[in-house]
This record gives sequence, structure tokens and C-alpha cells, in this order.
Amino acid sequence: MGRYSYFIKAAVIFVILSAFTYFIHFLIFRDSHHIFIYMVGDLAFLPLEVFLVVIVIERILTSREKQAMLQKLNMVVGAFFSEVGNHLLGDLLGYFGNRAEISSNLNVTQDWTPGDFKRAAAYAYNLQIDLDCRKIDLEGLKAFLSRKRMFVLGLLQNPNLMEHDHFTNLLWALTHLDEELEARPSLKDLPEKDLEHLAGDIQRMYDHLSSEWLDYVKHLRSNYPFLYSLVLRTHPFQEHPKAIFV
Repeated sequence: MGRYSYFIKAAVIFVILSAFTYFIHFLIFRDSHHIFIYMVGDLAFLPLEVFLVVIVIERILTSREKQAMLQKLNMVVGAFFSEVGNHLLGDLLGYFGNRAEISSNLNVTQDWTPGDFKRAAAYAYNLQIDLDCRKIDLEGLKAFLSRKRMFVLGLLQNPNLMEHDHFTNLLWALTHLDEELEARPSLKDLPEKDLEHLAGDIQRMYDHLSSEWLDYVKHLRSNYPFLYSLVLRTHPFQEHPKAIFV
């Protein structure tokens, strides 16, 4: 009850002030009929006023604030892919046995439509990779994630991430993979069970990574054509990624 005491006291004070004001009005004009007419009229309009102010206007303001927050968050997502994500997308893809299939489904081009993005998102959401961890440079992956650890942990401290569950899940999957690799003093001659476990961690992380990448690219297509143009030329799912126009 303690946290509501302020509101209860405020309500009592405002009711008393209102009653006192009506009483002064009555002392001056001696017209209770006029007082009750306007009181009932004000009470009749009150539900509509609450609807307009509390529901309609508040939702409009909340929606604008959320859009502004998501806009800032997309800048964070862009920084992540520039610093970490794009490297992992391309580097790990080269080790997958089904990389040709993945590339054909995620090869974003200039003429992609919203339907193409929807189809690719469904594929990425259930992405299955053909992976043999014995062929992966696990030491190199471990070193890369170790260098980027503070950057990723810094992103996890961003309070705006609460509005973006999918990106948060990606960061957790990436952090877990980093911890698994860091926990092993050596990544050579690992038991088969360890290799299977690491393959599952990479699968989880890459699944989140490709899905989030598609969402980010779709956002760039709608809002930042100049950034979208660079992504089209450099993303790893095409045969010859190159920033230079040909």
C-alpha cells in the first residue's frame, strides 16, 4: 500500500479542491442548478476524454517512440555485422557441405521482392547446415571470437535490446559458442562427442545469424538504399563478392 499512498493522497486533495471550488461558485452565484448541469456534462465527456488522451494519443506517442528506438537499434545491428557478423557469415559458409544450397537461397539481389525476402526468411529460420567440425579452423574461430568478446558483451549491455528478442538470441548464441571454445585448452584431437556439441552450437549461432542478417538487409532496402547497394556487392552468398562496381 505504501507505493499507492501518494496517489491516494493526491486524489483526495484534488477532490477536496474541486468540491471547494464548486462551493465558492455556489456562494457567489447561488445557482446549484447551473453547477450540476455543467458537472454532469463534464462527467459525460470524461470517458471520451480518457479514450482520446490515454488510449489514442498515448498509443501514437508510444508508437513513435518505439519506431525511434528500433531505428537506433538497427544502427547497433549494423555495427554488429560490420564488426563481427559479416565475417562469420562468409568464413563459416566455406566449411559447409551444403554451402551451394544455402547461397542459392540467401543470395540477395537487386531485383528481390518482399516475397523473395519472405521465402528466404522461412528458409533461414529452419536452416540446416552440413558441417564437419574437423574441417573447421576452430582455433581461428576461437581467436576471432576472443578478439570480439568485449564488443559483443558491450552490445548485450544495451537496454534497447529488450525490444529486439531475435538479435538478443543471436548474441547469446554467439557468446555461448565463444565460451565453449574458450573452455577447451586445445581444440585439436577433440572427442567425437565434443565435435558434435560444437557443431550444434555453430548450427544454432549461424541459424540466428542468417535470419537476423536477412531482416537487417530488408530494413536497409526500405530505408537506406546506399547501404543496401554495398551489401548487394559484398555479401558472401554470391559467387564473387566485390565492393568495386563491375
